[in-house]
Amino acid sequence: MLGRHRRKNQAAGAVRQDIELNSSQAGDPRQKDHFYNHEGHRVNHEGHRVNHNGHKITKGIKPDGESGRRGIHPWHFLRICFRSSCKASMAVNVLWPFVPAAIAIHFARTDLHKWIFALNYIAMVPTANLVGFAGQELARKLPKVFGVLLETFLGSVVEIVLFMVLLHNNDDQHNFIPVIQAAILGSILANLLLCLGFCFFVGGMNRDEQEFDEAVSEVGSGLMLVAGFGLLIPSAFSRSLLKEVDESAGVPDALTLATLDSKVLQISRVTSVILLVAFLIYVWFQMRTHHGIYDSVLEKDEEKDHDREKDLRKSKLTLTECFLALVIALTCVSLHAVFLVEQIEFIVEEGHVSDSFMGLILVPLVEKVAEHLTAVDEAHDNQMNFALAHVLGATIQTALFNSSLVVIVGWGLGKAMSLDFEIFNVVLLILAIIVVGNFLRDGKSNYLEGALCILVYIIIAVAAWYYPNPIPAGERASALPENGSNNETAEAGAELAGRALKMLLN
Repeated sequence: MLGRHRRKNQAAGAVRQDIELNSSQAGDPRQKDHFYNHEGHRVNHEGHRVNHNGHKITKGIKPDGESGRRGIHPWHFLRICFRSSCKASMAVNVLWPFVPAAIAIHFARTDLHKWIFALNYIAMVPTANLVGFAGQELARKLPKVFGVLLETFLGSVVEIVLFMVLLHNNDDQHNFIPVIQAAILGSILANLLLCLGFCFFVGGMNRDEQEFDEAVSEVGSGLMLVAGFGLLIPSAFSRSLLKEVDESAGVPDALTLATLDSKVLQISRVTSVILLVAFLIYVWFQMRTHHGIYDSVLEKDEEKDHDREKDLRKSKLTLTECFLALVIALTCVSLHAVFLVEQIEFIVEEGHVSDSFMGLILVPLVEKVAEHLTAVDEAHDNQMNFALAHVLGATIQTALFNSSLVVIVGWGLGKAMSLDFEIFNVVLLILAIIVVGNFLRDGKSNYLEGALCILVYIIIAVAAWYYPNPIPAGERASALPENGSNNETAEAGAELAGRALKMLLN
């Protein structure tokens, strides 16, 4: 007991000695009450470690995320959430009045389908933005690599909720599987082309070029290739054997459409399990075995942030307020997702909007708004490694985790959710991976590359608007022309996808 008190007194004396020795560092007016100990940590006169704002650091909380408060303070909570992380996010918060309006019109006027869809679509933007902001505030309190991964995951929660609602509402009368399939690839395209394009464009407007570390870009490019290859396999299998389909009676051992669809479904489920394993290995790689590399890269990136001092001085949410914001945002997102999905069939049929445009463009734009604003703001602050980590991380999560999750959940619910994408969508995915992979090779970016990515995405949006809805599985065989022209089209599409993969590998 006496020895323990002696050691404690010695430690306190060492802290006081550090404070006295470092008191000469108080040339900066902000350091009058703060000093640095022998470990380089900022401490106060009592020897307690404090952050840049002078707040005593709570055990387990990183200095950048320390708020200096406990519990919930309503006024501070609302003020911090409204100011958000940047000016663009704060501008989005102006849309919050649409949230109660969207909920009210859903129950009050069920006949106004277009208004219900439009209001809930707009209301998804501020709620998704709050999910992203609360995730960002929570990530500040955690180790850097784990914080970035958690922030990326929370940014994809909106996407997962939409997928699950679409899957739950899928039945014989309402076929939402083509919308889900298009939304999976559309989300990847929105991240790779639109979001990354704006990052390159905005970040390069005031600079000749921006540099990023190969540890972030090469791992991301490799995983995108693996994900693209995995998502391509079921579609290539289906299109290659479609010409063998023969539902005529009396032909022994003939490959029927039902048999082919069953095989594709089984391949999709096995592929989903494998892609899920690949995602878990990727997470383990970043968090456990190679986290030191990513820590050093992200720490160097923080030093490039021109607004770092300003960001550090901002008021922060408490840990409790972070969870409260997530609960409020996820509740609103879930409600709007349910109300939105209920109107998709009407918009597709009566509004003459194709499943491809709905899935490839409309759904990804609203679900990814928070991630896009965060990444573009980081690129604007010259934090390209953070921006790439968010963009490529969200892309990899959608390709490896979210797509696999929706197939496995559909498997559990007894629904035929497969990875049999339209060959048009698959070719777009492979070509997008090629374009982005080439831009990432040299470790540099500029506004020209960003503008080109955005223009490619606009071309895809125009093509998706005119792309017709796919023929239902039960009608495909009867719709095949006898001259085999449809088979030739499928073969040509598969061949184009193969050439694209070969180009990427070279």
